[in-house]
Amino acid sequence: MPLKRYADFQGRSQRKEFWMFQLIYAALFLATVILVGGTTDMYGDWSPFGNMVVGLIVLAMLGLFIPSLAVQARRFHDQDKSGWLVLLNLIPYLGSLVVFVFMLLDGTPGPNRFGDDPKGR
Repeated sequence: MPLKRYADFQGRSQRKEFWMFQLIYAALFLATVILVGGTTDMYGDWSPFGNMVVGLIVLAMLGLFIPSLAVQARRFHDQDKSGWLVLLNLIPYLGSLVVFVFMLLDGTPGPNRFGDDPKGR
């Protein structure tokens, strides 16, 4: 769903949507790290294949950056908070922890100023 709503910062998203996106993102990252670990030669130097894989990983991470921000903003909207709270991530250590806690919280039941309840309550 986050990729269907690639750069949509409007509306609300459920916790399930956010955490499934994060799970898939982490699984892809872990798989690529394992793959890149196997692309060195016996001296520990990168093979040409390893360089190509690293380049593709960087492109994929850049491509998923906007949907990651958008789904976080929609989660804040689900709690009737401003999407600009995503900027808390810029505060080292503490900001990421605060955003993590907010992402664990349930949204407001019923419609709020950002739209209808995605759970249909």
